Amino acid sequence: MAIQLKNLGKAVLDAQYAVRGPIVARAQELEREGKEIVFCNIGNPQSLKQKPITYLRQILALCEYPQLLDDGASLFPRDVRETAKALLTGSKHGLGAYSESKGIRIVREAVAAFIQDRDGIDTDPDEIFLTDGASKGAQSALQILVAGPQDGVMIPIPQYPLYSATLTLLKGRQVPYYLDEDNDWQLSRKMLQDALDKAKSEGTNVRGIVVINPGNPTGSVLDKQNVAMIVDFARENDLAIIADEVYQENIYAQGAEFVSFARVLSEKNADDVSLFSLHSCSKGFLGECGHRGGYFEIRNVPEDVAAQILKLQSINLCSNLPGQIATYCMVRPPRRGEESYDLYVKERDAILSALRERAGIIAEGLNKIPGITCNTVAGAMYAFPMITLPPGKTDSDYCMALLEETGVCVVPGSGFGQRPDTAHFRTTLLPPTEKLREVVEAIGRFQASYR
Repeated sequence: MAIQLKNLGKAVLDAQYAVRGPIVARAQELEREGKEIVFCNIGNPQSLKQKPITYLRQILALCEYPQLLDDGASLFPRDVRETAKALLTGSKHGLGAYSESKGIRIVREAVAAFIQDRDGIDTDPDEIFLTDGASKGAQSALQILVAGPQDGVMIPIPQYPLYSATLTLLKGRQVPYYLDEDNDWQLSRKMLQDALDKAKSEGTNVRGIVVINPGNPTGSVLDKQNVAMIVDFARENDLAIIADEVYQENIYAQGAEFVSFARVLSEKNADDVSLFSLHSCSKGFLGECGHRGGYFEIRNVPEDVAAQILKLQSINLCSNLPGQIATYCMVRPPRRGEESYDLYVKERDAILSALRERAGIIAEGLNKIPGITCNTVAGAMYAFPMITLPPGKTDSDYCMALLEETGVCVVPGSGFGQRPDTAHFRTTLLPPTEKLREVVEAIGRFQASYR
């Protein structure tokens, strides 16, 4: 045969993505056999019964089938119809045609206005690229930074395995830096410096640093002081920053606040630090994972480098058009006084309120189980508890046994990285509230017998 496993590239074989790994494959197999499975392995809200936001789906319906603007006008609020008409005009040819490579101009202008309103800083629509989810933006940024096998990018441990897998595929080097679990997963300047010094001693040309805030898988939220420290660190060491900020609406802990890297960069006048910041309509309270909408914004990137980023976007022609429309709805929701506003706010607040309640349930519940400790879930959609294992067992063994016995599907901490001699698992907090209570109880019963 022309294609065999032994003929595949090493980078493909070495790349790992635990979020959809062998435990998930086994969970799907068990589900086909009739076992009830609670998929807590991935941040996929609507697969766990989160309802779509009405406003977004109405806009998509009209943009996908413009005839409804006439035939079904009475079904849709006036502001929805007007927004859909503006988007269709802005797309020029509707959702069935390619857009320009960066994405529809009216959507990029809305993203720029969103960032400007959020941070109080000037934002250029031409420095915004619409993407198929935030993942494509992250991959583009890493492609720009990794020029050869000696190049490396700092990634947090624990991290979202998109970053480690992409670096493997690019044949670049992973430069891990540990988050401080004993300090609610905040970043330590010493830990950053130690990781950088070690990489340099091994001959690595460190080009950038990835920061996930709010944290995946940790559920942490970095304070402004931490963000400022990272900007200073990047500036002093000539590093670009990839800021994964897709959970910026998911803030639960009292006193916690999302602070963007773009805002701190501007406040520090750090125009010598290149920034790639990512956002997505898959997370927050929209949960529109299937529509694959998102963007990345570049700051302090030279024009000739920006031209290369545009070339990468152009190779893929453009991101999908429904995802671009979903991104518009994320950054430009109904405003006070518009017909859709009250329902939008009601649906948004209900989702965020439920997520806030579940964040408390998961952390408090897991901490009551002997052998499990869990930091406060301050944001995002996950908990990353530490577990005590019997001698000779791994976190993968634990998660597979948990699945087989209880039907709860979580991901081993080793898939995200963890401190040596520790074990964790990642779980979402997305199941409906009562189902999540059942998940915690099932983990408790399992933990007691497994120990």
